[in-house]
Amino acid sequence: MNTNHSGRVGLWALVTVAFLLAGVGIGMLLTNIQERKSEGLMSPSLVQEIPAGELDPEVWGRNFPRQYGRFSMTETDYGRTRFGGSTPFDKLEAKPFLRKAWAGYAFSVDYNEERGHFYALEDQKRTRRTTEFNQPGACANCHAAEAPLLIQELGWEAFNSTPYDSLRDRLHLGSSCADCHDPATMDLRITRPAFMNAMEQRGIDLSKATRQEMRTYVCAQCHVEYYFLGPDKVLTFPWSRGTVIDSIEKHYDQYGFNDWTHAETGGGMLKMQHPEFETFTSSVHYASGVACADCHMPYTREGGVKISDHWVRSPLTNVNNSCQTCHKIPERDLIDRVEGIQIKTKEMLSLAEAAISDAIDAIVAARAAGASDEALAEARRLHRSSQMRWDFVDAENSMGFHSPQEAARILTHSVDLARQAQMAAWKLLPGPASSPPTRTTSPGR
Repeated sequence: MNTNHSGRVGLWALVTVAFLLAGVGIGMLLTNIQERKSEGLMSPSLVQEIPAGELDPEVWGRNFPRQYGRFSMTETDYGRTRFGGSTPFDKLEAKPFLRKAWAGYAFSVDYNEERGHFYALEDQKRTRRTTEFNQPGACANCHAAEAPLLIQELGWEAFNSTPYDSLRDRLHLGSSCADCHDPATMDLRITRPAFMNAMEQRGIDLSKATRQEMRTYVCAQCHVEYYFLGPDKVLTFPWSRGTVIDSIEKHYDQYGFNDWTHAETGGGMLKMQHPEFETFTSSVHYASGVACADCHMPYTREGGVKISDHWVRSPLTNVNNSCQTCHKIPERDLIDRVEGIQIKTKEMLSLAEAAISDAIDAIVAARAAGASDEALAEARRLHRSSQMRWDFVDAENSMGFHSPQEAARILTHSVDLARQAQMAAWKLLPGPASSPPTRTTSPGR
């Protein structure tokens, strides 16, 4: 009897202790949850007011240490992805065709894989394209945080036309919080006039943009195709007829605009500049309401606080947050899908490069044989049209992934136009040389 009683007492004691421990655990959990909720409600504006013209990210970081900590990581070299990444390398050495394609232009002298946003200004100041060539101040528009203040001081036209070297000593910071955020409200904002002007020309009222749209628009201030218009070198986006390559070409044709004269063919040429936004606008992701920041600055949690990850980088380095939020399939499968698209795009780029190379050779041969500028006009026009399409895909930083079908369409036309240019030039050669040439094997195949 006593033994049974003692056993029951011991059992109840154990149950009581277990309940007490569980209660303590639940209490601690609830306390932790409440602390995290409170943490998320804390207003960083109580720390320090940000002056209207403050550019230094470190000052902003006193109020937003989490975002600043992540933003500071854009200084980090996270390595190479299959077709990009943050490790700089000489693209001209990696692909000699580029020197031939851009003969006579600054890009044939210096062209490197870009690093993180932290280096936006530093790398621009170092490139031989600014140290050896006379560049306008417009080049600083996207590479220096000081650009909006200089525009306010000098005026839009004067800022653009001022030589870059005259502004160089006034440029100290690359990408900054102020580029995208209002210091009083932290709302996303547009700070670059070229984007404002281009969107107004397209009939788009930025004041009515949703926050989700702004999470793309702030990126589209810089990740676009552009050119310098007129004697004042006014930074302009060629979107008057739309953002697809065919519309962009029509925009340039209405001005008769060329970036440079090709040193080998003698033809006027166009150089495409990282048209990420234009390419993205033709994609299924864009049509579905996905923003640039959803993939390159995905939401993440630090404690109880949800923030956009300001370590702007390739989504391939952060598949869990960047992709799997929507695509509930294994990480390896997602990476294979992305790289599969990129590998196919690279193959099509190689076919286009081979065709363009043959077109250049044919035009050079026709020139050497005495063909006049008038006779070469059609071959040169076709070459220009072909190469701008190849460059539109090659210069765009996703190796086709931002809009795979559009990239494939563009490159198909590039190959066709290059072969037409080649045939047009061969017809100008005397005798047997004017017969159809043998197709060149694409590089790397």
